[in-house]
Amino acid sequence: MSPTTARRRLTREESRAQTRERLIDTAQHLFVSNGYGGASIRDIADKAGYSQGAFYSNFSSKEDVLLELLRRHMEAEATQLSTVLGNDAQQPEQMLAELEAWASTLNHDADWCMLSIELQLHANRSPTFAAEYRKVWDKHRSEIGGVIGLLFDKLGRSPPAAPDELAAAFMALSHGLALQRMSTRPDPSGRLIMVFLRGLIASAECRGTAAVAPADSSSRAPKKHAAKKARR
Repeated sequence: MSPTTARRRLTREESRAQTRERLIDTAQHLFVSNGYGGASIRDIADKAGYSQGAFYSNFSSKEDVLLELLRRHMEAEATQLSTVLGNDAQQPEQMLAELEAWASTLNHDADWCMLSIELQLHANRSPTFAAEYRKVWDKHRSEIGGVIGLLFDKLGRSPPAAPDELAAAFMALSHGLALQRMSTRPDPSGRLIMVFLRGLIASAECRGTAAVAPADSSSRAPKKHAAKKARR
């Protein structure tokens, strides 16, 4: 029996999942190469090898595909970060080294950098899309904030601002650098994020330090005063 005749026939669910994946991949390629406005639903369906009916059986609009691409990217990023910091046996420097290795891959996907521009531009132009875009963005910020909070907790330090606020700042930095990306230059996003993160960690107070310092200074003052009285 030849390999062709022996190939297992896909179930209806598997076939639909395959169609959906091909439409998503094709849409991403066209959004990057032609821009969101320059890629029609007909273009996406034709390029993927399907009818427009196949597109509408999986997505209600191009915006749905764009949001799916955003969700996938952000979910993958949050999962990777959680994996990096998920080992309780890690020493702080080992943990930071692994985080640095992960950060070095940020914005290396040129297609994602272009797609992030399309996402931002469309969010600025479409209030309905902007509302959904904000939901995905806020969820990601909360997840990244949880990772940042965990990092400072493992290091025994107090974050200088709310973890969600730090997450928003790092996301803005990464996104802004992606917008400025030039294919002829190395992308500095991960390196700069780690520079700022290490600076924040170095300047952060150790847990309990702030509460102990005032008590120590006040307890030393009376003793010094008493010693002066004794000498008189």
